[in-house]
Amino acid sequence: MRVKWISGFIVLAILSGGSLLAQETQAPLTLEESIKIAMERSLTLHSAAMGVVGSEFGRKQAITNFLPTWTGQYGYSKYSMPSLVGFAGGPLITSRDVYTAGTNVQQPIFTGGFNLATYRSAKMGVDISKETLETAKRDLVLQVKVGYFNILRAEKFLLVAEQQVKQFEAQLDVTKNFFEVGIVPKNDVLQAEVNLANARQSQVTAENNVATAKASFNILLRRDINTAFDVVDILEHKPFPLRFEESLEEALRERPEIKAAQLHIDQTKESVKIARSAYFPNISLSASYARMSDQPDLHGDLIAERWAIGPLATLTLWNWGSTAYNVGVNKVKVVQAEDSKTQLVESITLEVKDDYLNMLVAEKNIGVAETAIVQAEENLRMTEERYKYQVSTQTDVIIAVTLLAQTKTNYYGALSDFNVAKAQLERAMGRMYP
Repeated sequence: MRVKWISGFIVLAILSGGSLLAQETQAPLTLEESIKIAMERSLTLHSAAMGVVGSEFGRKQAITNFLPTWTGQYGYSKYSMPSLVGFAGGPLITSRDVYTAGTNVQQPIFTGGFNLATYRSAKMGVDISKETLETAKRDLVLQVKVGYFNILRAEKFLLVAEQQVKQFEAQLDVTKNFFEVGIVPKNDVLQAEVNLANARQSQVTAENNVATAKASFNILLRRDINTAFDVVDILEHKPFPLRFEESLEEALRERPEIKAAQLHIDQTKESVKIARSAYFPNISLSASYARMSDQPDLHGDLIAERWAIGPLATLTLWNWGSTAYNVGVNKVKVVQAEDSKTQLVESITLEVKDDYLNMLVAEKNIGVAETAIVQAEENLRMTEERYKYQVSTQTDVIIAVTLLAQTKTNYYGALSDFNVAKAQLERAMGRMYP
């Protein structure tokens, strides 16, 4: 505890771990903040990002194929009797123990396009990994949006359940008053109590649904499952500005999956070039140096050494058609990759159409439900007034309350369906948020 004098007043500050125990109420979580948290913590995105890093290593490895290689050798031989060993045309060594060391530098000059095609294929692998990461980002954004709107849907349903409980509580009070003065029978009171009990059960279920939606959202954001939070209410109807044709055009232009599919086609074409490179000779420039001695350090009295430099061409003259078969295999893979892209485009076209229609259906339901709510509220008001004058029965009131609750549930359901469908459409179009 710490005591301070400020302008004649004693101020007590109780500190715990260097911070005040009293904390400000946590601000509601926005959709933008939720997406940011999810992207920072997602293991799926982390794995996809590591895929980009791994592909980049593959690209750098492919660059080394253009560079010279340097090798070295060291060997020891023991002969049964002193022998004359050495290099042709050079000094000879007479010894049972012979130590040999050598080094070689080899620079590729022509590989039939193998090195270039391998590099291009590896570079496309990097681009494919990047598109895979972009796809994962868009999938995660959609998951966060759906989870966010599911919380809002559950909270709205809970609000309807709470309103229904209050209406049945008010109805029970009116019915009890009528019973006490002998206007209605005991059966009406019992009926009102039963309806109130059922409404409270529905409220408990709605509360559980909110808790479940928030728990799922915490897991999605990789937070503690019991983390308490509220969300900003963005459940509203904002008409989508694009026609279906415009939405489809954007999807075919922006979807990372289509870009990755085209890159995969190009990559398989490079594989054909790699296979064809076996038809051509491999030409390289080689430089070597070798040294022999009867001492391990190669500095004895008996030393032989030589160096050589020159081009080297290697060509496979016959391999029973292996190269031709390999080219054929990779050509088939090109056709398969092109077919996969065509199927992907068709699938995306259907996806955009389906999401667009679902959004339109939800949008129409919103308008219908809005009108129905006004009618249901007026119906309940009139029915309650009629019941007060015993012109209508308690059953009529119960039906009116239930009808209003169902109408509001339909409205909030349509509103959340619209927002989810719009989020799914934006994902189908390849959009990020924001």
